[in-house]
Amino acid sequence: MAKSHSVFVCTSCGAQTRQFFGKCSSCGSWNTLIEQKQSSAPAADSRRRRPVAAAGELKGELAGGRPKRSEPIHAVGERPLQRLASGYAEFDRVLGGGLVPGSLVLLGGDPGIGKSTLLLQSCRAMAARTSVLYVSAEESAQQVKLRWRRLAEMGESPPELPEAQESLEQAPGVADLQLLAETDLELVLQELESLRPAVAIIDSIQALHDAELGSAPGSVAQVRECAAALARIAKRQDTALLLVGHVTKEGALAGPKVLEHLVDAVLTFEGDRFASHRLLRAVKNRFGATHELGVFEMRDRGLAEVSNPSELFLGSEEPSAGTATIVACEGTRPLVVELQALVSTTSYASPRRSATGIAANRLHQILAVLEKHLGLPLSRFDCYLAVAGGLEVE
Repeated sequence: MAKSHSVFVCTSCGAQTRQFFGKCSSCGSWNTLIEQKQSSAPAADSRRRRPVAAAGELKGELAGGRPKRSEPIHAVGERPLQRLASGYAEFDRVLGGGLVPGSLVLLGGDPGIGKSTLLLQSCRAMAARTSVLYVSAEESAQQVKLRWRRLAEMGESPPELPEAQESLEQAPGVADLQLLAETDLELVLQELESLRPAVAIIDSIQALHDAELGSAPGSVAQVRECAAALARIAKRQDTALLLVGHVTKEGALAGPKVLEHLVDAVLTFEGDRFASHRLLRAVKNRFGATHELGVFEMRDRGLAEVSNPSELFLGSEEPSAGTATIVACEGTRPLVVELQALVSTTSYASPRRSATGIAANRLHQILAVLEKHLGLPLSRFDCYLAVAGGLEVE
């Protein structure tokens, strides 16, 4: 019988240690080590029990040069890349033109920012053309149905009409949208193998649970193994897989760093919860440009894409003191952005420097140049700099 032992895993970087420490020795984070039970593997591994070829046979195979599974790169067949439209032009822009079959996309963002709303609306548009499976691991099927009905009623027909209920059930593409409320990884994999959908959405990857692992859902081992199993079946069936990921209090994606290396694209959904606009940004993309930006606006009937984002980032058409209009390039699209600056007399020994949407070191450098070459005594004033609309300009 295999013996079990305890291993302490860092939730920030995934480093393992046999002893508990308050601070991780790899990344330096405090109070991030959690205990996990692991069973020791048997001494005789299945791969070690395979018969070993004799020296003469191995030498003959190497001399003959007959590969068993590999093939020359020029002999690999080429297939035309047909992307799947997500239903949003801004979403397709960030993805590089649409979803690639067999690709994995990780979408992260703060709680309540609108990740599930964006994917549910995109599911409704994609289900009119292809098969879609929506796996809800955090909400029940009734909760997802209520949100889907609310978005559909506000977007198509008035909710007070009794015939609106029947028209929603018979809407085109609804039959191709399958809903599964499950947290067991094995059941999710069986559903993917039986349906073979063109697009599958997992909401969220931290809520899935592999029964073969003893750790709790959301731990480093669970997220790593669940993502690897989903990646294997997605590559084998050419299923475009969208994974929803949680973020930490620092704003980074939760889970092991190998999760970001495993997927083909990493998208972040940003914005203020109390503001109307949302920013979808590509941090990593193997099939398109990185740092591409998509702009959405949260309305009463869900998220709506903004075709002209410059209107959101311009404060007013009339010029005023302390404002300047610049052109910032985000990805492949230029955006007209307004910078707002304020200088006031300080009442403290050291003046304050505050920057929103721009790096603080960049602000300090500009102030030093203005004081050195233009003679402005900015060291005695408080300086504030902000980008209108909450956009981060690099």
